[in-house]
Amino acid sequence: MKKLLLIITLFLTVGTAVIAQEGDDDDKKNNGGKIEALKIGYLTQKLNLSAEEAQKFWPIYNKYAAEIRKVRGDARLNKEKEIDTEEKLLSIRKKYNGEFTKALSAEKVNSFFKAEKDFGGVLQRELMERRQQRLDNRKRLNN
Repeated sequence: MKKLLLIITLFLTVGTAVIAQEGDDDDKKNNGGKIEALKIGYLTQKLNLSAEEAQKFWPIYNKYAAEIRKVRGDARLNKEKEIDTEEKLLSIRKKYNGEFTKALSAEKVNSFFKAEKDFGGVLQRELMERRQQRLDNRKRLNN
C-alpha cells in the first residue's frame, strides 16, 4: 500500500511538472519539463522516501523548484552578476532547508541537497553519452 501511494504521489508530481510545460511551444521549456521529470525520478530513487515522507516532501519541493526557476529566469533576463544570483539561490536553499526538515529527517534533507547537486553531473554525462551514440550511429550509416 505504501509503495502504491508513493507511486501515485510521484505520478501526480511528475504530471504537474509536465502539464505545466505542455502549454509552451518553446522547445527549450519543453525540454525543461522533461529534465525536471528526470530529476524528480532521480531524487525519488536517491532519497528512498516513504509514502508519508513523499506526501509531505513533494509539495514543498515544487514551491522550492519554482522559486529557484524564477531567480534563474530573472537573472538571465536582467543579466545579473553570477555571484548575486548564487547568493539568492543560497538564500532560497537555506530557507527551504527548514521547510524540508518538516517533512524529512535532517540526514535526508542533506541527502536531498547533495543529490540535487549530483543530478547536474548525471545529466551532463547522460547527454554526452547520447551525443556520442548519435555520432556513432551517423558514422555507421555513412559507411
